[in-house]
Amino acid sequence: MMRRILLVTLAFVTAATTACSSDDKPADTSSLPDGGGLLKASAKSTADIKSAHFTLAVTGEVPDLPVKKAEGDLTREGKSGAAKGTVSMNLLGSLFEGEFVLVDALYIKGPTGGWQKVPASYAKNLYDPAAILDPDHGIANVLSSVRNAKTEGTEDIDGVSTYRVSGDVTKDVVADLVPGVDSDVDITFWVRKDGGHQPVKASVKMGLKGNPTVDVSLSDIDKQVTITAPQ
Repeated sequence: MMRRILLVTLAFVTAATTACSSDDKPADTSSLPDGGGLLKASAKSTADIKSAHFTLAVTGEVPDLPVKKAEGDLTREGKSGAAKGTVSMNLLGSLFEGEFVLVDALYIKGPTGGWQKVPASYAKNLYDPAAILDPDHGIANVLSSVRNAKTEGTEDIDGVSTYRVSGDVTKDVVADLVPGVDSDVDITFWVRKDGGHQPVKASVKMGLKGNPTVDVSLSDIDKQVTITAPQ
């Protein structure tokens, strides 16, 4: 099932961890927009996203998530969406660092050699990055399902002005994006101040030993992306 194929491939929400800087806003948040309203607007605009550039980073150990970091492009085109980029992950018991293409099937290419198609029996247990843009199971669904949303402040993420909104979500909501979730999780979103408040970054606290986190960032929304299977 493609939804289990690779975090972004392989393995939400950084190969080059997104830099951020505080606007040094005062502790009083009474003048900030309502967190629930921001995330509702963000969910609506995110459901319409057709393509994006993504980065993903896992800090700490998440037993059911083989990907450590990934970066590339996503598109909702095709039967189940598609993705391509670079990845660092545990593959069949060894560290793999190289390229991937996910388009109806998963292909990987290491530093040497050509493209190899990952056996379906193994690929189905991995994570599908294209799920990130799935309006029913991806980030849009998570945004619309956050409980106890609170706007904590403002930050610049790679030059983009954002509101930082925290809350929590049930394990069922986030399971399609982050394998291995066995309890409700705390989550923080950074959404744009302008437009439809599209998400710039998301950080999930896994609630496991060592307090690992999974961070996903999105940029270059709806840029032209073409993904085809390697020849």
